[in-house]
Amino acid sequence: MQIDWLDLGTAFALYLVIEGVLPFLNPGGMKRAMAMFQSLSDQQLRIAGLGSMLAGLVLLWAVRG
Repeated sequence: MQIDWLDLGTAFALYLVIEGVLPFLNPGGMKRAMAMFQSLSDQQLRIAGLGSMLAGLVLLWAVRG
């Protein structure tokens, strides 16, 4: 399996665009969300991160086959 650097760069660029949408459209909501994250335990954040990674892998598998 060979890495396609164009696909990797495209994926990273889209990640940055998606990450920037919430603070651009709703900075107050982003601040509230960050404050809420501080109150979560490390275990809760890890579970949320794992869920996000698994959802991303399933989506990637569905899109790319």
